[in-house]
Amino acid sequence: MLVTIHQPNYMPWPGFFHKWMTSDAFVILDTVQYHKNEWQNRNRIKTVQGACWLTVPVHYRFPQRIVEVTIADTSWARKHCGTIEQAYAKAPYFDAYWPEILRLLQQTWSNLADMNTALIRLLGGFVGCRAPLYRSSEMDVDEEDPSMRLVRLTRALDGDGYLSGQEGRHYLDTGCFPEHGVDLWFQRVEPPVYPQLHGEFIPYLSVLDLLFNVGPEAARVIWSMGGVSR
Repeated sequence: MLVTIHQPNYMPWPGFFHKWMTSDAFVILDTVQYHKNEWQNRNRIKTVQGACWLTVPVHYRFPQRIVEVTIADTSWARKHCGTIEQAYAKAPYFDAYWPEILRLLQQTWSNLADMNTALIRLLGGFVGCRAPLYRSSEMDVDEEDPSMRLVRLTRALDGDGYLSGQEGRHYLDTGCFPEHGVDLWFQRVEPPVYPQLHGEFIPYLSVLDLLFNVGPEAARVIWSMGGVSR
């Protein structure tokens, strides 16, 4: 039972979904401190001018947790939708996915984690993620130590394996996992290369770029990004 845990990013890159696709359960970690200028409220797409940031304005007071962060206004959604439509209207599979994404973005959202989780569920479904998705804010786990928090969340789902991102090797207390009956695995991924609009290829974009350009092939592309290792 391999569990992975990740903060709720806004329209994440394909590697986020590779973790989900590779695991038996995915926990959205929305109970840790929110950090400004990271990925919870922004991501990049590709336009005629190159990579473009889409940023959701938020109300945040240190040291609020992600689940406590609220969205600052409603005008952002109209701007994001207009930018996405202008960038991808001519993409081969834009019409196959955009109506559902548009409906979700046009809803009235007040909580950032709620909206991100809804987007992650929708986009994950498009690319073939099937493992159940949980939120740490809905689980009875209270732990301050970062590594032990991951262990306890994994064990709460009867998991005996935890899948970390590649950078986990540099910050996790790797010894606490086997001490509590959890095998520690690390994701190995490289950004995929696929057909894009607007000139030279740009990696590390939102999964929207992959979906709109390759459609049903997105699942295969994500799966081929890499694997896991000890």
